Amino acid sequence: MTRARLWPVLAVAFGPLAAAQNGAPATVPVEGTSYHVPVFSNDFVTVLNVFIPPQRESGYHRHSLDSVGVLISDTPRTGQVLGAEATPTAQRGNGSANFTHYAREPVVHNVAITGDVPFHNIVVELLAAEPHGFTVGARGAGYTQVLDNERVRVWRLALAPGETAAAISQVGPGVRVVIEGGELAELEPGKAERRKAPHRGEFYWQEAGMTRAVRNIGTTRIDLIELEIK
Repeated sequence: MTRARLWPVLAVAFGPLAAAQNGAPATVPVEGTSYHVPVFSNDFVTVLNVFIPPQRESGYHRHSLDSVGVLISDTPRTGQVLGAEATPTAQRGNGSANFTHYAREPVVHNVAITGDVPFHNIVVELLAAEPHGFTVGARGAGYTQVLDNERVRVWRLALAPGETAAAISQVGPGVRVVIEGGELAELEPGKAERRKAPHRGEFYWQEAGMTRAVRNIGTTRIDLIELEIK
């Protein structure tokens, strides 16, 4: 069984890694930098809620774990790799998911918000250096595969009111991120219908071995990202 851990306060032990002798700014792991809040961790992942207000910056921090970022809302911003000039970051659509192989190529950078609305991203860090060996399968109507590599497979599920996504069997453990919430019902064989009212920006851990159908029982469109770990 997976061991889950909450992160209400990050230990001070995530202090600066080191400041270069030439006066370069000190860096910290991404889990300890400003506006990057670790909110969930287990044997497979650490999930960060990245919410940076307008006209703020994260400070220099280091990424060293393979990561999936799910964008809740974007805004004009710049990225600055340590030792380089700041450059504008191309904006992406809400709900887009991207994978970065930080375990292979660690990065130290700073993120500065230049826009007038917050930047909100849910980052799922993969704690293992190699795949776990889960053989992830396909999903049916309603699910659109948006990302697939040796570490994860990611789908987007959008349901209008009254629509149902047929039952799928989840092979690998993973995470669901809510892009647009509402009210849904999950149907598992042999169990009573379970209703949920997810909100934008929330996420949920999903164990391997689940079989479920999803129906939109609300009055607004539901938009979800679901990833399975390989």
